[in-house]
Amino acid sequence: MMILHPAPAQSDFDRHAGANKSAQTSDTPSVQSLSIIIPVLNEGAGIRSFLEKLRARAPGAEIIVVDGGSSDATRETAEPFCDRVISSARGRASQMNTGAGVARGNVLWFLHADVEAPARCASYIEHALKDGRAVGGYFRIRLPRRQVVYRLTDGFAHYAGKLLRIRCGDHGLFCRRSVFERTGGFRDVPLMEDVEFFRALLRCGRTPAVPARLIVSPRRYEAVGPLRLTFAYGLIATLYVFRAPWSMLARLYQQLCA
Repeated sequence: MMILHPAPAQSDFDRHAGANKSAQTSDTPSVQSLSIIIPVLNEGAGIRSFLEKLRARAPGAEIIVVDGGSSDATRETAEPFCDRVISSARGRASQMNTGAGVARGNVLWFLHADVEAPARCASYIEHALKDGRAVGGYFRIRLPRRQVVYRLTDGFAHYAGKLLRIRCGDHGLFCRRSVFERTGGFRDVPLMEDVEFFRALLRCGRTPAVPARLIVSPRRYEAVGPLRLTFAYGLIATLYVFRAPWSMLARLYQQLCA
């Protein structure tokens, strides 16, 4: 199940689909618009299905695909199914910052192309931001496999993340535009740019989890092995929290996760 609780009432994102295309200056949830920023690289095989589902589940949102130099048909395939496709230097930090720079919404949602968003995903984001103390938030994740090891991985990702105060890009981080600008966006670091950004959000205010899950592609877990990858992520995250050098973290990632 992607949704843990009944979806909130229809959001202003949905009610005002297509009615607010100009740049926004307010972060007030009742008048906000949502821009979804999707960094991609060689996602041609699945990008159409991903965008069609996303459009149906967030009809009031601006959808921006940021291509990092794909060698397949990602860009051409995506163009009919989103508001705009733009190019950027390769690397998720650069791609997401570039997307945020052209986005029109006053709420930014950074979403990976290999996840599946829940129904009424925009409503969950709007509901989270009705709390004026909330600067952003994230979704919990679920791997679509029945084996016990994947359920353990789901739980580990959530509770280890709470303990270490980290969330990664798979969690669909979102924030108010004003807060994104205050943090300076995603840092140009070798890895974990999403974790760095989430920690910057924490320093700005509340970042609640919404009561719904993103379904995350298991392809990397299946390629590397779920236990090995879970251990590797946990080790790298712990070393990150204790401020291990970026060079060490990058080397471990290449050795354990590639």
